Amino acid sequence: MKIVIDARFTRTDHHDGISRYGSSLIAATSKIADVTMLISDKRQLALLPDVPYVMINSPLSPMELFVARKVNPLGADVVVCPMQTMGTLGRRYGLILTLHDLIYYEHPTPPGFLPAPVRLLWRLYHKAFWPQRLLLNRADIVATISQTTRALMAKYQLTKRPVRIVGNAPQPGQAPRNPAAGADKTLLYMGSFMPYKNVETMIRGMAGLPDFTLHLLSRITSDRKAELEAMVPEGAKVQFHNGVTDAQYDELLVRATALISLSRAEGYGLPLVEAMALGTPVIASDIPIFREVGGDAISYVDPDSPADFSAAVTALAKDSLWQERSVRSVERAAGFNWDESAQQLLAAAEEVVAQRKRRG
Repeated sequence: MKIVIDARFTRTDHHDGISRYGSSLIAATSKIADVTMLISDKRQLALLPDVPYVMINSPLSPMELFVARKVNPLGADVVVCPMQTMGTLGRRYGLILTLHDLIYYEHPTPPGFLPAPVRLLWRLYHKAFWPQRLLLNRADIVATISQTTRALMAKYQLTKRPVRIVGNAPQPGQAPRNPAAGADKTLLYMGSFMPYKNVETMIRGMAGLPDFTLHLLSRITSDRKAELEAMVPEGAKVQFHNGVTDAQYDELLVRATALISLSRAEGYGLPLVEAMALGTPVIASDIPIFREVGGDAISYVDPDSPADFSAAVTALAKDSLWQERSVRSVERAAGFNWDESAQQLLAAAEEVVAQRKRRG
C-alpha cells in the first residue's frame, strides 16, 4: 500500500505538538508501509525522518484549494493529513484527516505564529461547529489521538465518517531514571503560555513552595513574560528559559521532582507522557484527557486552586510516594508507542481502501 503523509505542518526550527506528531508517525509508518511525505519548505527536512518526499505549496497558501492536482499524480492509495485543513477539490485518492482536539471552541484565542488574516478566520471558524463538519466530512475516515476527543466529536456530531484512534506517544529509546536516586527540588512546565494553559495557577501556587524552583521552559513573548513575572509571589523562585533544546529538556526532566500541567483543556498532553517515560512524576489538572493518559500514575489537582497545587507538590516530595509514582509512571507510559500508532494508521488506511472498493 502506498501512503502519502502530509508533513507540511512540520516546523523549521523546533517541534511543536503537531509537528512532532507528524514526524514521529511518518518514521514509524515508513517501517511497515511505502510512505512518501509532502513538504512545503526544505528546512522541514531537518526535523523529519529520511523518507522520500515531494515539495508542494504551503498549507496556508490560497493554492491549497487545488492541492489535489499535485497529489493525484503521486498514485497514493491513501493520503494522511495530521490536520483537517487539507484541500480536497478533485482528489482521486483515499483520505484520512485528523482532528486532535476541540480546545479552541472553548478557548478561541488562536496561536500567535499564524498570520493576522488567518487568526481572524480562526476566530470566526470556531464560532460554530458547522465549518468543522464541512471539513471533516470530506475525508473517508477521520483520525484523532484520544478517546476523550473521540467522545467530544460524537457529542457534537462533528462527522458522519468513521472515527479511528491513531495515538500519540513519547519518543522511543529513552532510559528511565533511577527512582532510588531521588530528585532535585525543581518543577518543570513545558507548553505554550496561552490563557487556557493556566500557567497563572502554578505561579501563584509557588507562594507555598519556597524550597522549590519552577522552570518555565517554552519560548515566550516579552509582553507575556512581563505579565507572568508580575504575578510571581514574593520570595518564590520562578525561572523563564525562553526555549530549551531536546537534550536540555531531558536533562532537566531526569532531575526534577515533577512535571506540571494545570491546563484547562488538551487533546492529549504529550509532555506528561514524555516525563512519565523517563520516570518523572506528573502533577496535572483533573480533566478527562489527563485521566485517560495518566491513569493512576498522576497526582491530580483542581486547576483553579494554587493551594491544591502546592499541597500536591509537598506530598509528592516525600521519598516513598515519589519513588512509587516514578515507577508507576514508566509502566503507564509504556502503553503508548509509535509502532502501535503506525499499526493503527495502517489499519485505518486499509479500511479506507476497502470502503472505496465497495463504493466503486
